[in-house]
Amino acid sequence: MTRAVSFFLSGAVLAAVFSPVSAQSDVRRTAHHDFRVVPVAEGFEVPWSIAFLPDGDILVTERAGRLRIVRDGKLLPDPVPGIPEVVARGQGGLMDVVPHPDFASNRMIYISYSKPREDLGRAGTTAVIRGTFENDGFTLVDEVFEAVSRGGGHYGCRLAFDADGYLYLSVGDRMASPTGDLAAHPAQDLSNHHGVIVRIHDDGSVPEDNPFAGRAGAMPEIWSYGHRNPQGLAIHPDDGGVWLTEHGPRGGDEVNVSTAGANYGWPVIGYGVNYRGGTKIHDATHAEGMEQPVHFWVPSIGVSGLAFYTGDKFPEWRGNLFAGGLAGQNVDRLTIEDGRVVARETILQGMGRVRDVREGPDGYIYVALEARGDGQTPIVRLEPVG
Repeated sequence: MTRAVSFFLSGAVLAAVFSPVSAQSDVRRTAHHDFRVVPVAEGFEVPWSIAFLPDGDILVTERAGRLRIVRDGKLLPDPVPGIPEVVARGQGGLMDVVPHPDFASNRMIYISYSKPREDLGRAGTTAVIRGTFENDGFTLVDEVFEAVSRGGGHYGCRLAFDADGYLYLSVGDRMASPTGDLAAHPAQDLSNHHGVIVRIHDDGSVPEDNPFAGRAGAMPEIWSYGHRNPQGLAIHPDDGGVWLTEHGPRGGDEVNVSTAGANYGWPVIGYGVNYRGGTKIHDATHAEGMEQPVHFWVPSIGVSGLAFYTGDKFPEWRGNLFAGGLAGQNVDRLTIEDGRVVARETILQGMGRVRDVREGPDGYIYVALEARGDGQTPIVRLEPVG
């Protein structure tokens, strides 16, 4: 299936009017809503993911390997005990955290991370564990997924539950070099987990209707493949579609909608070039049997967290998709119509590398920032003005 592509050069987007980064009183003006950036908590070391619990606590992963608790507006001084060892180097570390859909009754949370393994040397592999979060501690229950992959980075690691309770997980291509025969790249090979979206039950078992379940030589957990490094993952609130953002190389960050069995083309097709020298990578931008993105960025913004907005604090933003950017230090608002991105507006920029974007249960938009200019690494939220 081929999807319509939307593409906006940086100068062609509708830009927000940015006030200086600092005080809580600064008002950011956008096409539909003005807002303030309000501090929630700070003092994190590379916060990677935000999760909200029913009792009001906020869980935040730090890439260095710590799970932290924000309670009553304060970051508790001690990390959550019980978190396993992670490969905390380069792009590796403790990544995503999401509560089980029935967390209120089972106290279960899921964590993705770069798992150390002696046979993989310094890099490890992408893994997902589940455990109970009680009395401010984590008790491991079991491992629900471990990727068959190896490489220097590009772990992916985003998690999302859909309304039917299926758990989706992104795994990157592990920085496998796109040289020679591009069709032979590991991301085009179903016998491993390089560059895939995974779909499993909450206990790690494989759904019988997964597209490659039962196929000889294919990993049964794979839902879609041909991805590069997906670090944004969100379930559409209306139709349950699996939306993701994935890093391109130099140019070509993408928004895709993952469908069963589909091939998204990396590295055979794409819109980027090599980091050094800007030389050609892809055979083309289109190919038979390979999906087109619904949106892409040139230049890249370094896509990260991703969230659909469904709340009542910003009514004109309902149904919009919010994408964070690492290199761009931005949050982009994407307007979706009939499965297409029809407009993009940068609503936040220049406050630091954006690791995660989430809608809180209060209807505000929360953002995890890394390496702000004043040395603080905060969680902030966007609150409407007027």
